[in-house]
Amino acid sequence: MASIYKDVSIALPADAVWAVVRDFGAVHTRLAPGFVVDTRLEDDVRIVSFANGNVVREQLIDCDDARRRIVYAIDDPRMTRHSASMQIIPDGETRCRMIWITDVLPHAIGPYIAQQMEIGARTMQDTLGRLAA
Repeated sequence: MASIYKDVSIALPADAVWAVVRDFGAVHTRLAPGFVVDTRLEDDVRIVSFANGNVVREQLIDCDDARRRIVYAIDDPRMTRHSASMQIIPDGETRCRMIWITDVLPHAIGPYIAQQMEIGARTMQDTLGRLAA
């Protein structure tokens, strides 16, 4: 299984970032606008439309406020397995880190997922950075 790990430094307190990350249905407006162009909720599934034209169904597995951690899985015919988590960890009083981990099969799709996560991580960092300004 390909495992992709992103550690993103953000110039906002952990609670402020967690409030955005935990808003499962607002990725396109609050967390990664431009990278994600639309999000629709159907119970605990969000249908995410990306700027590159891909549309995926992300099932919410867990949203843990105490640990500031969200877990979701994607059901997509190109992948036999996909699970991901984001956890927000304080880094002092005014900064935090977003730890974003995705595990995916088949291995061959790993480089594509890693590339998309890199773009997404930069978008999130920029978006959240503007909130701090």
